[in-house]
Amino acid sequence: MTIDMTEVRQLFFEESFESLDTMEANLLDLDIGVVDHELINSIFRVAHSIKGGAGIFKFEQVVHFAHIAETLLDSMRNNQHWVTQETIDILLQAVDILRMMLTRLKENVPCNETDLQAIQEAQLGLENMLKVPLPASEKTNSPAKTPNTEPPEITEVTPPDLNKGWLILFKPSPELLKTGNDPINLFRELATLGQLDIKVNTTELPDFKEIEPQLCYLSWTLTLYGDIPRQAIDEIFEWVEGDCSLEITPFPIQATESPPIIASSPIIAASAYPADTQASTLPTSLESEENEDSPEPEKAKKNRWGDNGRNNAQTNDNSIRVSIDKVDALINMVGELVITQSMLDQVGDNFDISKLAQLRDGLAQLERNTRELQESVMRIRMLPISYSFNRFPRLVHDLSVQLNKKVELKLTGENTELDKTVLEKMNDPLVHLVRNALDHGIESPAQRLATGKPETGLLHLHAYHQSGNIVIQISDDGAGFNLEKIRLKAVKLGLLDAQDIPNAEELYEYIFHPGLSTNDQINDVSGRGVGMDVVRRNIRTLGGTIDIRSEHNKGTIFTIRLPLTLAILDGQLVKVGQEIYILSLLSIVESLHINKKLVSSLAGQADVYKLRDEYIPVVRLHNLFKIQTDITELDKGLLVIVEGEGQKIGLFVDELLSQQQIVIKSLESNYKQIEGISGATILGNGSVALIIDIAGLIRLFHQQTALPRIRPRIVQELVT
Repeated sequence: MTIDMTEVRQLFFEESFESLDTMEANLLDLDIGVVDHELINSIFRVAHSIKGGAGIFKFEQVVHFAHIAETLLDSMRNNQHWVTQETIDILLQAVDILRMMLTRLKENVPCNETDLQAIQEAQLGLENMLKVPLPASEKTNSPAKTPNTEPPEITEVTPPDLNKGWLILFKPSPELLKTGNDPINLFRELATLGQLDIKVNTTELPDFKEIEPQLCYLSWTLTLYGDIPRQAIDEIFEWVEGDCSLEITPFPIQATESPPIIASSPIIAASAYPADTQASTLPTSLESEENEDSPEPEKAKKNRWGDNGRNNAQTNDNSIRVSIDKVDALINMVGELVITQSMLDQVGDNFDISKLAQLRDGLAQLERNTRELQESVMRIRMLPISYSFNRFPRLVHDLSVQLNKKVELKLTGENTELDKTVLEKMNDPLVHLVRNALDHGIESPAQRLATGKPETGLLHLHAYHQSGNIVIQISDDGAGFNLEKIRLKAVKLGLLDAQDIPNAEELYEYIFHPGLSTNDQINDVSGRGVGMDVVRRNIRTLGGTIDIRSEHNKGTIFTIRLPLTLAILDGQLVKVGQEIYILSLLSIVESLHINKKLVSSLAGQADVYKLRDEYIPVVRLHNLFKIQTDITELDKGLLVIVEGEGQKIGLFVDELLSQQQIVIKSLESNYKQIEGISGATILGNGSVALIIDIAGLIRLFHQQTALPRIRPRIVQELVT
């Protein structure tokens, strides 16, 4: 009988990638020169768990590499190695390598030459770090806490003491093999701690014809030699806790009668002693057994484990971990829906006109239950933004070192939830904005001190909910934007005339123009003028907006507003001619009947409506979308004031209809992308209604009228 390990294998990869993220975050929390045993133990447990899990699936290369990293961590927690910047960097590199190796195994793709070289370099770095203790005072440029004692010297490695050790009586339950655990893998783990002798007990082995291959009939007596902490043994047997009978007794032990044996031999495995007994190189292939003989695909020839190896580990992850509270709420809603359906069925079977009120109550209850069920289902797709924020401590650490800057990263609102699809598509824009803040925004320590600032800059990522949207702010206390420099760059690119003096809001728009960069030097981080236009395009694709606030020598704030989900929209239906359009309720400021006395012509190209102290451009939807309608006079219809990308416009429509919650359907995937339209939906009568993209509509209006953004200071000059 063959045990299907597919689901267990998938779970191993998911948990390993999550554990590596935790390991990376904990490494970045270590203080230079201080041994935080709790934190180091947490990091050690991650490496140990990955090694143990990889052993179950016979991923020997992962086991070997994780063992070396684990050995360094063990020496750190035993005060045999100080926490230095070099140590942290080496271990962070090890995290990258483990993430890459597991990604290759998950995808059944062999390592390419670049991968293998990186593995060997990382392994060599770990081994070199193990050989020589590095005093913190010599290897860090930042202030460090001074330990109370001098770092102990690492003495020459000696063979294990055969007078010390542990006697382990291990009797698995008959069902152990069905859990995916193999005793041999446990023995391999024990052999990494010291010399191991094994004796197997066969007294419970049945006759051959009665053997069930999926059951375990054996037990073992294990003798583990060396001065080994009990905790290390316990951690190995954590994998089978509850599935075995286990007795662990330290030396010296009393002589006992040994059980019948059929074999007695030591297991030869990787040594637990790092210095001279470790192999210096890895095998030249890393792949799962299922793919052992397959040729290397073309895509494997590229080094695809950039961004610390995260992308490949997460790109094809279509699973979501859901809290039990959300599942319980969903089950309860389904139960309520079934009850309501049963009630309506009963009313229908015995229906007469006198029960009309009861039917209406039932339908109202059905609507409430359906809405609650819908909201519960949508919450299942919601993930905390910490899934994205957690990558930035490592990114900021690496870029700070590369740019010779000191930066403190502050993360707030990590528990703010948004749709998984939105979260995944926001990763790249956020990374780009953070890289720009570090390169363009935050100054070098010397520059900051010269301007009276602390030498350590502050980068703050903040997320929160506001009016049904999620708001993400990326702020820094750096140099801010030099508006005159932006203006000159725009003139150089032919975007402005030399005599033009735009305001700050207009100049910020040029930052999103392809090819415009205020950085004079091109480097590996930024400076090519490529990216900010893509950032805004990606955000707009998600139905979001991005705004800039900046003050020279004070700092910059990028504010991103996104919908919580791409699937559901609370909409206002409006009628134009015979067509129905939908406006997001969140974008509507107000609606009103037009007073023609407050309407003026703007340079003969468009109408503006004076609403209190504002001039609102009037967009006639029937003209913009070329729709036949009988209502063309402004005082005959309605004006719906909407806001997008910081600007208000008035949409002239025939009438307002009902408000509905609608399911958004992609127009681009079913037809093509249309400027000013973000999607479509199917109404209750089966007809299709288009959803208006307010930001896109504003851009379309400016394109068709050739008018700049409306500004109060120039409106009076243009109004006729």
